[in-house]
Formats: sequence, C-alpha cells, structure tokens
Amino acid sequence: MTETFVSPFDVAIVGGGPAGLAAALAVAETGARTALLASRASYADNRTTALLGGSVDFLNGLGVWQRCADKAAALTTMRLVDDTNRLIRAPEVKFVSDEIGLDTFGYNIENRELVAAMEARAAELTNLTRIEDDAVSVHPGDAQVAIMTAQGQTVLARLAVGADGRQSICRDAAGITANRRQLDQVAITFNVGHTRPHRHVSTEFHTPHGPCVFVPLPGDRSSIVWINKPSDADRLMALSDDALSLAVEKQSHSILGRLTVEPGRHRFPLGIGAPRDLARNRIVLVGDAAHVVPPIGAQGLNLGLRDASDLAELVRDAGIAGEDIGAPDVIARYARKRRTDITSRTFAIDMANRSLLNDLLPVQLIRAAGMHAMGAIGPLRRLAMREGLSPSWRKSAS
Repeated sequence: MTETFVSPFDVAIVGGGPAGLAAALAVAETGARTALLASRASYADNRTTALLGGSVDFLNGLGVWQRCADKAAALTTMRLVDDTNRLIRAPEVKFVSDEIGLDTFGYNIENRELVAAMEARAAELTNLTRIEDDAVSVHPGDAQVAIMTAQGQTVLARLAVGADGRQSICRDAAGITANRRQLDQVAITFNVGHTRPHRHVSTEFHTPHGPCVFVPLPGDRSSIVWINKPSDADRLMALSDDALSLAVEKQSHSILGRLTVEPGRHRFPLGIGAPRDLARNRIVLVGDAAHVVPPIGAQGLNLGLRDASDLAELVRDAGIAGEDIGAPDVIARYARKRRTDITSRTFAIDMANRSLLNDLLPVQLIRAAGMHAMGAIGPLRRLAMREGLSPSWRKSAS
C-alpha cells in the first residue's frame, strides 16, 4: 500500500479511550495542531467512572461535562465497611462531602456516555484532526516522531502522546520499561437496579479478598465493582442473572433492597505498577500507559485526566515560550510534575489493598486503628477527604 504522509502536527495522541480523548481535547484547546489516532468503535463496555476532585471542573472547561451531566449521579457520601469477619475489624467510616464544604465529592457516570460527550466535542475543534486508524509502529527521531498506521499512513508530529493502554507501543518505542505486578485478584463489573434509593451514598464493603463497591447511578441503579480471588470471580461470572442478583444482594447486606442485575458483566484481571519514566524520545505517556492501578478509591481515570491537564499546560507554556514541545528538557518537566502524583497514588492504593488482604493480626490492628482514627478525629478525616479528591501539592503549585 502506498504511504500517505500527513502534514506534520505539533502533537499526535495515540489512543482513543477516555484519557486519550481528554488529552486530545485539552491539547487542541491550547491552539496546537493536534492529531488523534484511533479507530472509532462503539463503546459497548458498561463500566462506570467516579469522577472526583477537579475532574468535573476540567471536563467542564473542555466543553464536555455539559453534554453528559444529566447522565451522571452525584456522590455525596462514601461509606467504608469492614466485612471481613476477622478477629480485629475496623469500624465503619463515613465521609460526607458537606463536611469539607462541597456539595458532592464528584459524579459517577457510565464510560460510554462520557466517551460519547468527548467525541461530540472533538468533532467541533477545527485544529483537532481525527485519524480513524490504529497505530502499528512509532519511530522517534531527532526533530519529530513518525507514527505508522494500519492503513499505510505516516503521521508526523513534534510530540507523540502514548494513550494506548497497558501494552503501549508508544512506551516501547520511547525505550521506557514498565514496573508492573500482576495481582491474584480479579474484578467483575456490572450494574444493578434496586428497590431502595441509594441517596447518593457510595458503599465499599471490605472483604478478605478485596473490596465490593456499590456506586450510585441515576435513578434506583448502581454500578458494582466486585474484587475477588480468580476462582471466585469465575464462579460469579458463571451464575445466571437471578443467581448473581441474589449473591450481590447478600454481599450488600440488602442495604439497597432487592437487586436485579442488568445485562452485561465483565471480568478484569488486576495489576499495579508504573513505567520507570513518563517521557523520553519525544514521547510522553498518559492514562494506562503511564499507570496501572486496581479500581480502588476511584483513582484510575482521575489520574488520567490529571495527566491530560498537565500535558496541556506543558504544551501551552512551551508554545508561549517558543520552545520545541518535544525537546528533552521540555517533556522532562511533564515527567517531574506527574511522577509525584502517580507514585503517591499507586503506593497508597497498593498499601490499602495489601492491608486488606493480610491476615496477620498486627497488620489488621494497624489497619483498624487507622480507620478508627479517621472516623473519630475530624481534622484527620477532613484531610483524608481532601487528599483523596486531589493531592494538596497541586493546589500549592498552581
């Protein structure tokens, strides 16, 4: 096939998931000539995302949130319930948004609704070129990056952004290795209807094998993320809808009344880790290419949106200063800014997960004492809420 050389762009984003779309929108909003390389496919997955902290403000600034806000459910209360039945159990902890002066912690929305809103906004930006093709190889050079597509095109850009997931070809092309550890845990996700209102309360039951989280959706519906041992996850996946409805209702202790599983359930093996670097050879990483965390504490896409926000800030500042946006010293600034956020969140999620899985009494005692302190000491609880939404260093740096 004859290659088609697309006119050079300032920035080319590889990957059209939520993090890649957000990065493309944010970078295009700076005025940079932007390309988004990704096949357009219907987003059939019914997973949801709890958008916390500044994520909604960021999406609102991009002109996205206004298009999908009516399809999201507010999250005003978060409950942590120890359901391990161990000798030493942590007390229940409840976080309420108005305690820190907020109407909500954020909103839960189905990913397909969020992606549809992002796609609609992307179609309006004249300096954002959508190339509906998949990247098959990436070749960084001294002055630009050449991205080869499945249909034989070559896309040239001064900076490439790897938003292409855990098996990122952009990360490999940059020569960046990833530190990743597979976990002996599997998440199954599905949505349910229920007979009692959720009242905008998200409840996280801590079991010996991982959390089971009930997150509000619009109406009398909730999304479920149930983390378990692989064998138990396989057993749950094999149940009929009626049998799974009964199983998850039992796990919920019937706090939402009778549950009815909706069509569509998914199984995801879990891992955790991050690459050794976030920027090299005119390539920077965002989203799952830059960090892989279990669905604990709703950090995954929120981290990815902060990647996109910081990337756009870098592009804007470099453009104002007349710098080469792909130069080593420029992209190193992105890596430095994102490293603290990613490292701290990954560590916190890992420690929380490890402490839950550990049966040793001293570990359970420490965990229970920490949970008790958060529940009983107001300033500590409010600090935990604020840091859970967005790291404080970002506010002081902005």
